[in-house]
Amino acid sequence: MPTTLDYIRDLKLYQNRSGYRFSVDALLLYAFVHMKHVHCAADLGTGSGIIGLLIAKKYRKAKVLLVELQESLALLAEENIRLNGLHDRVSLVSADIRDIRGRLEPQSCDLVISNPPFRKPATGRLSEGEEKAVARHELKISLPDLAASASYLLKGRGRFFMVFHPDRLIEVIDTLRAHSLEPKRLRFVHNDVRSVSKIFMVEAVKEGRPGLKLETPLFLYERQGVYTDEVKKMYGDR
Repeated sequence: MPTTLDYIRDLKLYQNRSGYRFSVDALLLYAFVHMKHVHCAADLGTGSGIIGLLIAKKYRKAKVLLVELQESLALLAEENIRLNGLHDRVSLVSADIRDIRGRLEPQSCDLVISNPPFRKPATGRLSEGEEKAVARHELKISLPDLAASASYLLKGRGRFFMVFHPDRLIEVIDTLRAHSLEPKRLRFVHNDVRSVSKIFMVEAVKEGRPGLKLETPLFLYERQGVYTDEVKKMYGDR
């Protein structure tokens, strides 16, 4: 499949030209992570590797695992690890997120992050092509599967970061709690001040105490086609 070479912040990234490509969601989720120290991180459903590689750049002593099921995307992620000179700290795990028990060490990560498929197969228009469809719709993994795998990997007090659709907010909170992941921070994302939320980001702490902080909304656009200063800063433009 033909690829493009793209640049974001200080990262170089090969992506399939007509397959699944990352969106601004990946950058928003990366920027939502605020941890002082990270020794081991895992990016579940990494795609071409963007979020995990950005985390590796942010936490320069961390070991990072990129977990990806689709072979076409796993090959790209592996190439992107080499392209950015991170092969000494970043490893690709070509596996189904549901099958990491026994393959990866339990309670080994301080940080787990995921930009998962959040549309159920019967909702919304299915993406054209299997690569896009699997990345955006719950064809290969469900929300409980993801929460169970994140909880398996995390140490006590470790943190799980995820982006999801607001229609399923209550389901997300209930599912995280059912897997010992207590929601602690929540932020809704809007296109602009006049639009409803399109996604939200959540941080959950394994075996954490109840207590949720609702952060100020994040607006993507100041006006049509022009990002807000906050988003520009995420891209490294300010």
